[in-house]
Amino acid sequence: MSSDMIEIESLRLRCLIGFSEWELDKKQDVVIHMTLFTDIRKGGLSDNPDDILNYKTVNKAVIQMVEASHYKTLEALATAIARVAIVDCGVPHIRVKVEKPGALRFADSVAIVIERTTEDFQNA
Repeated sequence: MSSDMIEIESLRLRCLIGFSEWELDKKQDVVIHMTLFTDIRKGGLSDNPDDILNYKTVNKAVIQMVEASHYKTLEALATAIARVAIVDCGVPHIRVKVEKPGALRFADSVAIVIERTTEDFQNA
């Protein structure tokens, strides 16, 4: 695993998330944090955009997928985000944190944190 990281913090989106009756027809807020583990040495030396992971492409793909999605669980949503980043955008390793604000009484949010690599999606 590379020790270089690109962090996308507090991406605020709305999607259908949940399985309770009231959650099935009303989009809710989710807050997404992504850490993209990638080797940035070549791009750091060359200053050439072709030598880096394009995090804007990853961000746009995640936005498009999340806003069109409907998952019952945060776990499934986080896994789908990881799959898009790895399979569609070429991220070698990702940490995804998905928060659902207001999901629990007296708590600011509930969050799921996962880490996935290319190996996790090779045969899926």
